Amino acid sequence: MFNDRLQQAILQTLRTETTTAIFFLDLNAFKMINDTMGHEKGDELIKEVANRLRGILRKGDTVARFGGDEFVILLQNVKDIDSVNTIAQNTLHSFERPFIISGMECYVTASIGIAIYPEDGEDIETLLKNADLAMYKSKERGRNKYQYCTPVMKTQVNETMQITNRLYRAMENNELMVYYQPQISYSLNKIVGLEALLRWYNPELGFIPPSTVIPIAETTGLIIPIGEWVLQTACRQNKILLDSGLADIRIAVNLSMQQLQSSKIVAQVENALLKTGLPPSHLELEITEGALMAEVDIILSNLNKLKDMGISISIDDFGTEYSSLNYLKKLPVDRIKIAMPFIHGISVSEKDEAITKAIIIMAANIGLKVIAEGVETEKQLNFLTQRMCDEVQGYYYYKPMPADELIRVLKNGIILSNPAKKFS
Repeated sequence: MFNDRLQQAILQTLRTETTTAIFFLDLNAFKMINDTMGHEKGDELIKEVANRLRGILRKGDTVARFGGDEFVILLQNVKDIDSVNTIAQNTLHSFERPFIISGMECYVTASIGIAIYPEDGEDIETLLKNADLAMYKSKERGRNKYQYCTPVMKTQVNETMQITNRLYRAMENNELMVYYQPQISYSLNKIVGLEALLRWYNPELGFIPPSTVIPIAETTGLIIPIGEWVLQTACRQNKILLDSGLADIRIAVNLSMQQLQSSKIVAQVENALLKTGLPPSHLELEITEGALMAEVDIILSNLNKLKDMGISISIDDFGTEYSSLNYLKKLPVDRIKIAMPFIHGISVSEKDEAITKAIIIMAANIGLKVIAEGVETEKQLNFLTQRMCDEVQGYYYYKPMPADELIRVLKNGIILSNPAKKFS
């Protein structure tokens, strides 16, 4: 019925030169309602939301439930965009009042994505797709908001689809590679570790930044096979360095949230060490703070098993998300990596300097090592070394590099007067 009415609205818009708009509305945190109150109460809430939407919309408008907690609203014969804005604002304001479920007050908010005919699509499928896309952007902006579909969004979606399709074939086409960035101990005057970093070069698109690749890999589930491949590649490379006498150091590999939650991660790490012959003491696994907020018990169990194998554990980007000191007590962590924004704030922001200093002192007092990421200037390096930061990593010394360039660096040794200029 909704599709039929939308098709009729499109035809009418062509005749009357009015505006037709589609709202894609999604309830925020509806899963929590189901989990805490039960699915029966969740169904009651859906009915109450439907009644309220019908009550605030104009007589000629249509509201339909698409499934779950998703609704679509068809606005016909709207005078202009200002009128669409007013209806969107009124819709969101209607959620400020509580819903009464079995005599109890229940508060819930909504996010709305808006598509306009014909700018955002000339057919039903395209209009709904773009309204749905705008709704997700609305959620990213903080929820309880409305967002129009924009040309930039549509371009980004097309680019993402193009990259996603190519990523599925990237491994079999040998387009993925691992780069290595040295970690330096200033006091020892040498490289003491490496971080393994995923890189992807596509013949048609060129180098695709990790900030684009990783989210797509996580969304599609490709992060699991790609992550395992990076782990094995990094372990194999470090074993080559160890056997050749070039380096007796650890190598750090990032684990995604999906990998940490997987029941297979411990076996995958064991297999990588067994196949490559790398001693567990030469492998470090990096986790992000954000990963600690999901399935903590499973993650903690996996990390303890990995730690028992002799592998070291580090927290990446420390200070950018939750920074719960309680987790530092529970987790089998060996070192923390101070997030890059704080390092870049050295000599610029007193607050960033204070936070960096506090992290170093705290880590020392509880027996953890500290790595500073993103060190690019001599002022940053001096600030960190004066405060006894254990290790640094960044462009001041070396950019991430392929394996052959890494071997050349190790053969030449470290030069403290900014070797990045020589080897990058």
